[in-house]
Amino acid sequence: MKSVAVIVQHGFAPFEFGLACEAFGLDRSADGIPPFDFRIVTPDPGAVSSNMAFSVNVERDLAFADEADLVVVTPIPRSTWGAVDDRVSDAIRRAVARGAWVLTVCSGAFAVAAAGVLNGKRATTHWMYAAQMAEMYPEIDVDPDVLYVQEGRIITSAGTAAGIDACLHLLRQELGAEMTNRIARRMVVPPQRDGGQAQFIDRPLPQATSLSLAPVTDWMVQNLRLDLTVDQLAAKAHMSPRTFARRFKADHGTTPAAWLARQRLIHAQRLLEKTDLGLDRIAWESGFGSAAVLRQNFARTLGTTPTAYRATFTCRSDAAASDVVPLASTVPQLVA
Repeated sequence: MKSVAVIVQHGFAPFEFGLACEAFGLDRSADGIPPFDFRIVTPDPGAVSSNMAFSVNVERDLAFADEADLVVVTPIPRSTWGAVDDRVSDAIRRAVARGAWVLTVCSGAFAVAAAGVLNGKRATTHWMYAAQMAEMYPEIDVDPDVLYVQEGRIITSAGTAAGIDACLHLLRQELGAEMTNRIARRMVVPPQRDGGQAQFIDRPLPQATSLSLAPVTDWMVQNLRLDLTVDQLAAKAHMSPRTFARRFKADHGTTPAAWLARQRLIHAQRLLEKTDLGLDRIAWESGFGSAAVLRQNFARTLGTTPTAYRATFTCRSDAAASDVVPLASTVPQLVA
């Protein structure tokens, strides 16, 4: 992926537009990350109004979307959901037909749905709009409980910050885990969040508590090799297994086992990228136990093999071969 076109239309949302600029528009070549040919496009060049009290001047029409490797569709106003600009729909259809990536943020999914390229596929949008999208497009399987969905080379994401997750998910496939972790660190966000947007649907706030599972999750990351059980983790957190499992799901949006499996996979990706270790050793270091189990997890989650992943994303240098940074240090610390 070398070029990115971001489509903006009147009534665009500034934050979602900005996160696309942040993820793909910044030159990070000083960090060893290849820059993208990044351009903002619109059906009618000139001043494009946001949904707030300002506009941006967009100089390019949609022509670049016909050659970009990635087309990002930013949110569109509710008043246009049933009347998407035909020029935008055509550009989306052409992008899908030629095999380009298409990524939507929040209500941008309505523009892609209107183009007909999601028919018979699974997709998502902001949880507040999911029911309406399902009603307008019954041929689409709208999932209101996830942060993003990938169907082939189309990625739809939920509201606002979930767009960051979708962008990092795509970058991980194109650049590998190590470079994506660098980008996430610069953005001061976790390189990969678990859970879904169901966590953010309006509900009564839980009773505040001073307890924190951070020490336990930090310990889990530093001990991926161990055969960790909920009973062990609960004891470390000084909770009953049932209370620990419930608190973990509430805090992280997933089970301890699923969260641990994701951390093991990320660590295995980094070892494949930065070391010459054999698959058996990487499986042991990551807590998978055997190369066979490692391969199964790569195939199920990433759709590839460890060997193919290494061939695509290796970034090892002789100076760094024996200096793999612990996984915990790749998760940026958010400071108030």
